[in-house]
Amino acid sequence: MKKIANRNREKGIQNYRFIIQTLFALLCVWIGIEFYLFTNYLKSGGSSAFHSRPAGVDGFLPISSLMSFYLFLKTGEIHPAHPAGLFIFLAIVLMSIVFGKSFCSWLCPVGYISELIGDFGEKVIYRLFHKKITLPKYIDYPLRSLKYLLLGFFVYSIFFLMTISSVRAFLDSPYNQAADLKMYYFFADISRLALIVIGSLFLLSVFIRNFWCRFLCPYGALLGLISFLSPTRIQRNPVSCIDCGLCYKACPSGIKVDKAKTVLSDECTSCLSCIDACPVADTLNLKFLVTKNKISKKSIAIGVVSIFMVVTGIGMISGHWQNDITKKEYLIHYRNMNSYGHPTGTEAIQKLNKESDSMILYQPEVNKTNDYMKKTEILKTKK
Repeated sequence: MKKIANRNREKGIQNYRFIIQTLFALLCVWIGIEFYLFTNYLKSGGSSAFHSRPAGVDGFLPISSLMSFYLFLKTGEIHPAHPAGLFIFLAIVLMSIVFGKSFCSWLCPVGYISELIGDFGEKVIYRLFHKKITLPKYIDYPLRSLKYLLLGFFVYSIFFLMTISSVRAFLDSPYNQAADLKMYYFFADISRLALIVIGSLFLLSVFIRNFWCRFLCPYGALLGLISFLSPTRIQRNPVSCIDCGLCYKACPSGIKVDKAKTVLSDECTSCLSCIDACPVADTLNLKFLVTKNKISKKSIAIGVVSIFMVVTGIGMISGHWQNDITKKEYLIHYRNMNSYGHPTGTEAIQKLNKESDSMILYQPEVNKTNDYMKKTEILKTKK
C-alpha cells in the first residue's frame, strides 16, 4: 500500500443522507397514518368524521404507475385514477437519469429499512464470524438476475401484450381504482404466508446485505438500467490511489471500486459511501463523464431532493395530484373490493384486449344513439 501524499479532509455526506432518508421515511409513515384514518371513514360506511385520502399513497402502487406511464407515453393522457403515482414515478426516473440509481439510497423507504437491517446484520455477523459474508459469483449473479426477470415480466405484459385500449380499461377498472385499499389491507390483514415471506426476507437481509434490493426488487432493476443513461459516474484516479481497498469495504453493494477507473454498475446507488471512505484527496469523486468536472456531495443531496420536489410539485400545481374518485365511489369500492380481480396470464390479457378494442369500435355507435335520443327529447319538449 502506498503512502498518503495528500489526505482527504472533505467532510462526509453520510449523516446528511441518513437525515434525508429518515425524513422521507417519516413522510411515508405520515401518509400511512392519513390513509388509515381514511379507511376508518370507509369502514364506518361514511358515518364517522371524514379524513381526506393522501395522494402520496399512489407512490406505493408501482404497477399502476408503470401502466399510467405507458398510457402517458402513447397518448399524452394523465389518467385520473392515481395521477400522483405517475408524477412520483417520473421524479424517480429523472433522478436516475441525472444522478444514477440515487432514489434507492437517498429516498426509498424500503432501501432505508434494508440499510438499517444490513448495518445491524454486519455487527452481528462480525461478532459471530469476525468477517463479512459475501456470496460467491456463481450464486450472486443468478440471484441478481431474478429482479430483471420480474421486471421483464411486467414490461412484457404491459408494453407488449396489452393494447392501449386494454391499459386504459385496466386503469378505469374497479380493481385499479381500489388498488390502494387492497394494498393497505394486504398489510393490515396480513396472511400467514405473507408474514412468513416478509419474515424470511428480514432474516436473509441480516446475513446477506440488501437481499430484497439486490436480488428481487424489479423497481431497482429498472432504475439500474436507467442509470446507465446518467452523465455522471464515480471515477477513481489510479495515480493518487494508494490501493487501501477502503472504498470497496465501504460499498454496501460490494462493487470493487478499488479496481475500477470508472464505476459502471447497475448496483451503484450513488450513496457516496466509497467517496467518504477514501483517505486520499481528489482520488475518488463523482464527475460528469464528458467534462470531467467534479460534483460536490452537497450538490447531489440538494439535487436529489430538488428533483423529487419539483416534479411532484408540478403534479400538484397542474391539478394532477388528487384522483377523481368520489367518496361515494370509494364507499362502494370498500364494500366490494374483495370481489375485484385482474387479468392473470396471457389468455386473460388477450381477452381484455379484444373486449376493450371492441368497446372502442362500439363506442361511436353508442354516442350516435345517445345524440339521437337527446335530439328527440328536445323536439318532444318543443312540441
